[in-house]
Amino acid sequence: MKHNIFARHPKNLTIDWAQRVVNLNYPGITVLNISTVSVDVGTTTRIRVLVELDKPEILPQRWFIKLPSLAWRARLITALPRLLHTEVRFYNELASTIPINVPDFIAAQSKFGAGATLVLSDIAESGASPGMPSDALTDIEASEVIKQLAKLHAHFWNKVHSNQTYHWLAGPVRQLEDHLGTALSVPLMKRGLNLAGELIPSTLHSPAIRYARNRRKVMRFLSGSPKTLIHHDCHPGNLFWNKSKPGLLDWQLIRIGEGISDISYFLSMAVKPEIRRLHEGNLLTLYKNELINNGVPSSEVIDMQQRYRAHLIYPFEAMIVTLAVGGMMNLEHNRELLRRTIVAIEDHDVFSAIPM
Repeated sequence: MKHNIFARHPKNLTIDWAQRVVNLNYPGITVLNISTVSVDVGTTTRIRVLVELDKPEILPQRWFIKLPSLAWRARLITALPRLLHTEVRFYNELASTIPINVPDFIAAQSKFGAGATLVLSDIAESGASPGMPSDALTDIEASEVIKQLAKLHAHFWNKVHSNQTYHWLAGPVRQLEDHLGTALSVPLMKRGLNLAGELIPSTLHSPAIRYARNRRKVMRFLSGSPKTLIHHDCHPGNLFWNKSKPGLLDWQLIRIGEGISDISYFLSMAVKPEIRRLHEGNLLTLYKNELINNGVPSSEVIDMQQRYRAHLIYPFEAMIVTLAVGGMMNLEHNRELLRRTIVAIEDHDVFSAIPM
């Protein structure tokens, strides 16, 4: 492949590699030097670098790079569903159409067997700051995120399911991910419950296992309509903030689905339970109103409370699976997010809201 920018390890990020990145979309710029600022390993290996250029006014000099994870368990669980490949395709094909803040794109490549490499402008370049997974947002901050999610969902509302531009979001790779999730659901749920210990009340163990055994049926139930484009991983660590305005990072799990699922995921994780309880109703009303203000017919947003309740099962499962696999998130952050989702599960008696 011409201008191959694939890298498997931070040590591969040389001046020659950076020059190939630049040549993809910015020919005529020369790379003078590159130095590593930080390396973080989770579901992917995330590297921040400083790149010295002869024309810094044209291209950002602080880059954020995502490579396949150096943690073998995380790499194994993300390789078959090709999550980083999905994010590369998102930035190559869809990012420019997203109506909310996303990181600026520099270059990306993916190829089955060769790997995937994503290069973005570091959000610090524009003065923005990233969130941390266990951040607890205020109700005001949560309302700003809700507005952005509503804007995203409204923009693609009922436009993605039959449009060939987006067919890959429900194609073989996504279907494989769903099949793997179902096949591994019971052993990962059991392992996660065991590792969580007293964090998860014993009264939830039996319904959690029963859910895992019926996961395929539940996922069909949660794949209702109308369809839109969803982020599917809206925890605080995938947010960034620029002058109090939020944007979204990490689009590996992007898919076609129900918009309210993003709201369930976000509210169960991003605010402390006491704040969620106090403002949950108003935030759901805000989401409905913002959808309507952005062009969604009011007749299509009337049954969101029950769908919100049912979709709370996924963030609970996601945090248990993250704990079971290990190496995908800082353990302290993982346990805090799991604690919040457990409270949401209990508050809404979620297991009685899904087909078991």
